[in-house]
Amino acid sequence: MTTDEDAAVAENDELSENLTKVEELSQRLVELLAKHKPVRRELAAPNQDVFTGAASAYWSEMIQNPGKILEQQMEFWGKSVKHFVEAQHVLAQGKLEAPEDPTPFDRRFAHPMWKSNPYFNFVKQQYLMNAEAIHKGVESIDGLQGKERARLKYFAEQIVEMMAPTNFLATNPDALEKAIETEGRSLVSGLENLIRDLEANNGELIVRLADETAFELGANIATTPGKVVYRNRMMELIQYSPSTDEVHEIPLVIFPPWINKFYILDLKEKNSLIKWLVDQGYTVFIVSWMNPDRSHSDIGMEQYIEEGYLTAIEEVKKLTKQKQVNAVGYCIAGTTLNLTLSLMKKRGDKSVKSATFFTTLTDFVDQGEFTPFLQDDFVDGIEAEANEEGMLRSFIMQRTFSFLRSNDLVYGPAIRSYMMGEAPPAFDLLYWNGDGSGLPGKMVVQYLRKLCQANTFVNEGYELLGETLHIKDVTVPICSVTCETDHIARWKDCYRGFQQAGSKNKTFIVSQSGHIAGIVNPPSKKKYGHYTNKDLKQDAEGWMESATFTDGSWWPRWDKWLTPMSGKMVPAREPGDSEHPVLEDAPGTYVKVPATR
Repeated sequence: MTTDEDAAVAENDELSENLTKVEELSQRLVELLAKHKPVRRELAAPNQDVFTGAASAYWSEMIQNPGKILEQQMEFWGKSVKHFVEAQHVLAQGKLEAPEDPTPFDRRFAHPMWKSNPYFNFVKQQYLMNAEAIHKGVESIDGLQGKERARLKYFAEQIVEMMAPTNFLATNPDALEKAIETEGRSLVSGLENLIRDLEANNGELIVRLADETAFELGANIATTPGKVVYRNRMMELIQYSPSTDEVHEIPLVIFPPWINKFYILDLKEKNSLIKWLVDQGYTVFIVSWMNPDRSHSDIGMEQYIEEGYLTAIEEVKKLTKQKQVNAVGYCIAGTTLNLTLSLMKKRGDKSVKSATFFTTLTDFVDQGEFTPFLQDDFVDGIEAEANEEGMLRSFIMQRTFSFLRSNDLVYGPAIRSYMMGEAPPAFDLLYWNGDGSGLPGKMVVQYLRKLCQANTFVNEGYELLGETLHIKDVTVPICSVTCETDHIARWKDCYRGFQQAGSKNKTFIVSQSGHIAGIVNPPSKKKYGHYTNKDLKQDAEGWMESATFTDGSWWPRWDKWLTPMSGKMVPAREPGDSEHPVLEDAPGTYVKVPATR
């Protein structure tokens, strides 16, 4: 037997061995899925009324305007038949080549075989025709209005994205090529990755986005020097060590969202907002929220405000011997900072000198891309989940947020991990994204029902802690930083609520990029610019049309806004004092608690 023949036999043996492993892993996968207890149906799909209503509206349109519907159907049928005939004609001529491909660029179909191979090209073009037909069908329904139309469009798009041929091994040339090149090892690795992710989430499929072994909090991520100087059941208060000889007299306390961990603002030294603020001479404190479990079911917005915001502000005042602080709230923590400021106004508490809001919503009249999930069927499901579990588990929120960008955060990573057998990348932002937090049952229902659905804070007022809280009660100097392509807290929606605040000193900034990259945008990167406009009486479109664009990060502009409200320079303060002994080094203990599954 020749050397080439020996090699071929060896390769065949390896392929057979790997395919046997695939069968064994598949059996293990079946057994794992058989034990899986799925989450309640209401959290996985909308009430059937959404689709029933769409079908009724479509049928009504067929009766009243059959010409339009038949025209759409005939167009789709005609394109499909023509496509099939052209493919058959090429094959009949003995040409194993793809026909002319006029389809636009789509990065899912970047592999050359999607254009050159007649089989893959046919599959791709037919998929794009099907997608176009679904989109046109949804657009043509005249009987649906507002939120129901938005919901139908969203779920129709989810079906389109789910059915992409790249999501299936038999129609993914990248995955098939790699399986052949690796003698099936990629399929074995892919199944191992899939089983690992399912086991890590009690049978729920949450694609692991980053290599979790590559990061250690306090070692190579969340490394800005500081100390935990206060702790209660709701939060740890971290004071950062100064890097300048003098600091601004009035301290800065940051409230991050408790849906995620605080270290998004301290990923690495080069892009850490916390480190940058310390270097500008601020005494910086940040709240690290507890990660709730089922025992925290009775914790509501009241406890977040009283034991979180108000307590943190009081402890910071004691630590720095100041009567006021400057406060920052990010996302939901910005919304709650607004509630806190309204409450303090009612109580005559002037402890906050200024407030800055990152990507903060206060007016929920337009729910944007979250419209599909903020209707009663989904919220009823969340409330039932909260009542049963005592909390809204982290993976449910993570899954919801991921499907807002399903190609980037679900299908693309799944293809690389499960079909290609690749290890997740060592990417700090994606690591943070997967390190989530749950929400206490009472709090999540309050937030969804009273703020998101009823929109009480800008309407009749939000009844809380014995007061009626309203956006007009927010009268301290305020600055809002929003992001141009943010799909979670759209800048136009943030602007609408910001306009309604009672403050006479307002600054509004729109950073380029999205919910995270637009905020974590250090000056050293020189990547994203920002827009400003002092005229806040215009609507959002008018504001942006006449806004001034500035290259580079908004951080220095905010520093200039914050400096006049931060007092004189005083000797730098080391963390803690006699009444606040150092409990441990930053980033503390609470941030390391994993989410409850």
